[in-house]
Amino acid sequence: MSSQVLVLATLETKAEETQFLMSHLQSLGLTAEVVDISLDTKGKVLSGRDKSDAMNHVATSVFECVSFAAQDRTEVIIGVGGGTGGQIIMDVMRQLPITFPKILVTTLPFDPRFALADNSIMLVPTLADLSGLNTILRDVLENTAHMAAGLCGKKRKGELKEVAASIGITALGATDGAVGPLAKTLQAQGHETTIFHANGFGGAAFARFAAAGVFEAIVDLTPHEMSRIHIAGAHVEMPGRFSAASDIPRVLLPGALNFIGLGQRDLIPNRYLDRPNYAHSALFTHVKVLPEEMAKLAELLAHSLNKLTGPRALIVPMGGFSHQDRPGGEIEDPHLRQVFLTTMQDNLHSDVPITVSQAHLFDPSITDTISKTLDALTAQRIHA
Repeated sequence: MSSQVLVLATLETKAEETQFLMSHLQSLGLTAEVVDISLDTKGKVLSGRDKSDAMNHVATSVFECVSFAAQDRTEVIIGVGGGTGGQIIMDVMRQLPITFPKILVTTLPFDPRFALADNSIMLVPTLADLSGLNTILRDVLENTAHMAAGLCGKKRKGELKEVAASIGITALGATDGAVGPLAKTLQAQGHETTIFHANGFGGAAFARFAAAGVFEAIVDLTPHEMSRIHIAGAHVEMPGRFSAASDIPRVLLPGALNFIGLGQRDLIPNRYLDRPNYAHSALFTHVKVLPEEMAKLAELLAHSLNKLTGPRALIVPMGGFSHQDRPGGEIEDPHLRQVFLTTMQDNLHSDVPITVSQAHLFDPSITDTISKTLDALTAQRIHA
């Protein structure tokens, strides 16, 4: 494949739409080729298992072709598919370099966030079904062609090259009062910082970049996904969230560990609304964790820290873990903080230092403590 644009499409059912897209790509002066990802069922209705196996087979066979194209002249990959085709396309795209330009045009009959969380797959909803051309689809596909043309003007392809060493930081709106000052402090010291939203999706990207080796150190200031994963079950798969880049300096704080981030209030089960809670926005409600839940989360975090091979440290701001965990805050709870600290002290290995402060997470003294701890851990690694 030597074209600028590679189009993945289920030609068995989306031939007309694909041809329309191809004609617009070519009218913009781009060279384009199509890879058919149809299951080729020959009219047979497959069982669930057989269909899943067929989809995996197509994705595997197509990826070899696509990966070679991504290394060659191809600058953008576009996928056009509904539920089945869209899933196959995402399986292929997820294996490509993280920031390689990828556009998925789909009817979106599913929630794709789990597949997009650690990839730069640009999503173009078709609005109308991909079942024959109409005014809406023509406009959507024409827009897609122009997006591809713009991306083809990029001088560097999606693979990250000459990446500046960065300090990865996890954040939420509820911990921004600590993250913002920390980032400014580290930047003033000459460090690049990369901040990830710890809502279950940004954390997946954080884990993938950490595994790719782009960080010189990590400040896991907001391990909030712990409550989403182990209490609410509202998360994407993040197998490396607390273990990737095990050998580099890492500072852990319990930012936003005191609540579960759930959705809009009228969609939340009553068992959560019986607890102290508040509306973070119209779409998100924060529900305070119970003491036994905090103990569980702390124990899991301690085990994850114990398993790391590099220098690591824990900082506990006993004045509060988030913006509403402070005097007058809607989920303030000094007892929860003590449960966290006691559990960590009981479970952390002796080689993991614990710094306890009576200040709130947002206090400037905590920023200073993080900075000095990072320096000490970095020096420890250098002299190890």
